[in-house]
Formats: sequence, C-alpha cells, structure tokens
Amino acid sequence: MKTSSDSINVYASATVANVACGFDSLGFAINEPGDEVALQRNDSGVVRVTKITGDNGRLPLESHKNTASVAVLTMIDELKRRGDDTSRVGFDIQIKKMMPLGSGLGSSAASSVAAVVGANALLGEPFTRKELLPFVMQSEKIACGAAHADNVAPALLGGFVLVRSYDPLDVVQIHVPDDLWCAVVHPHIELLTEDARRILKKNIRLDDAIIQWSNLAGLITGLMKEDYDLIGRSLDDIIFEPVRSLLIPGFDAVKGDALKAGALGCSISGSGPSIFALCRGEENARAVGKSMEKAFVPYQLGTDLYISQVNHVGPRTVA
Repeated sequence: MKTSSDSINVYASATVANVACGFDSLGFAINEPGDEVALQRNDSGVVRVTKITGDNGRLPLESHKNTASVAVLTMIDELKRRGDDTSRVGFDIQIKKMMPLGSGLGSSAASSVAAVVGANALLGEPFTRKELLPFVMQSEKIACGAAHADNVAPALLGGFVLVRSYDPLDVVQIHVPDDLWCAVVHPHIELLTEDARRILKKNIRLDDAIIQWSNLAGLITGLMKEDYDLIGRSLDDIIFEPVRSLLIPGFDAVKGDALKAGALGCSISGSGPSIFALCRGEENARAVGKSMEKAFVPYQLGTDLYISQVNHVGPRTVA
C-alpha cells in the first residue's frame, strides 16, 4: 500500500472476536461495517486528530487518548527506538466513524488499524503488516484496558486469525471454507468492553476448561478440513456466553431462532451486544439473519443486519 502522495484514506472493517469458544484468541474480519481514516503527512513533528464524524462528539480528540492517534504515535516511537530521525514526522488525522460504539464489532480496532496502515504507507512502509500489530494492540489497551489482539489482528491482516500466544506474540491465519458466511445482528444498545469483562468469572472448573479448549480445537480443525458439521458442533461457549448473554435482551430467543433457521452456530460477537451466526452459503445466512432480526422485535430494539463472507482483504485505500 505504498504511496508517493502526502495523503491517504484507508478503510478498515469490523471484526467478530472470540467466535464462541475462542475467548481472546480467535477473530475474523467481515466486509462491513467499518471506519474510514484520512491522514495528511506533514513536517510538524506532531500527530493530531483534527476531526471526528459519526461519533456524536463522544470520542476524544487528544492524541494520547484516541485509539487511531495512539497507534500512530506508538509506531513513531518504535521508529525512533530503531534510530530513525522522527523529529519532523507529523500527521493530521480525520476519522469517519461508520460503526456503532460499544457494539462488539471492534470499533476501536477498525479506526486504529486504518490509521496505522495509512501512516505506514505514507512513510514508505517501514513495517510489514504483522509488525504493525503491537501498535494497534496498544490502542486496544487505551480503549478497554486490555491489549488483546482478537479484533485488531483480523482487522489488520484480514481473514480468520488465531492468537496462539501473547508472550511472545504469535498470530496464525486460518483457512476458511469458501462457502462459509456470517450473519451479524447489532441491537441498538451499547455494552462497554470493560464492563463485559468485569462480570466474568476469575476461575473456571477444569471440566469446563476441557470442554472449551476441545471446542476451540474442533472449530479450527473444522475450518481447516472444511467440515461444516464439525464447525457447527464446536461453536459452543460454555464459560463466557452464559454470563455475558444476561446483558443482551432476547439473546436466548435470537440464538434459538438462528439455529432453527439452519445456522451452524450462534454466539456473541466480542463482548456484545452484537450476535453472530456462522452459516453455509449466502442464502442460508440471509435467512438466518432475518430470523435473528425478527426475534429481537418483542424486545423493542432496533437492529442492523450485516451479511458477509470472511473478509480476506483487510484494510484498503479508498478515494
């Protein structure tokens, strides 16, 4: 994504994290929604967020508080540590939020990924895509208190990603069957990631842990072997979903109707409140998505529906 220009616009998409049994270790990118970030390089030596739209004035403009600018600042710090003269490296950043905040779809990840990919391109790509990952993880720490990678890794790299280890950082891209589709329904309520993490149990039973990591292994094996039945059997979270689902009105009804409509499996996207269902084929995904939306009606919640295959492209430039 190198560019000879002094400006660039980058779009980064939403992500589904955890994927039922893969808490803090699995995530995949979808095509939409997403955020768009415009960057203008200058010689001021300062990184500024000059404008944010679509957030109703809720996101900070301060460079040390905004996830997009924090990722860029962290990247510049690494260049300085390597010995580069960064005294005149500056950027003006404009963020166009096209994702709901607190949706469980990686809103903070999308804007930070778009920003750091754009800045990297304007600097001649001193870092590979994978080398940018620690910078956007630092943004996640600013956003929710934990430097997890299950949103930023798929948003940055595209595809379906396993975070095998955090220390040292080791991410692996996983094969995805061509006919695997996703339906995501976002109910119009907001859940903060830090609140959804706070209610989780600190200790789990060994028997539950065995079931959970067996499901994780089964899901990855099902993806690699294109075994849709195994994918469906493995999309089961017995540890975190029972707790977090209490924060989402109508969750049980929505999940039940998704499965009745033929979904392979259904669970919470990230920390919620969005709910995703993996399906075989576009037609089934659309039918499942409609059934999920309908299940929310008695709870008087507006919803947004997104139908997508896994997005393997990752961030892209836009006009």
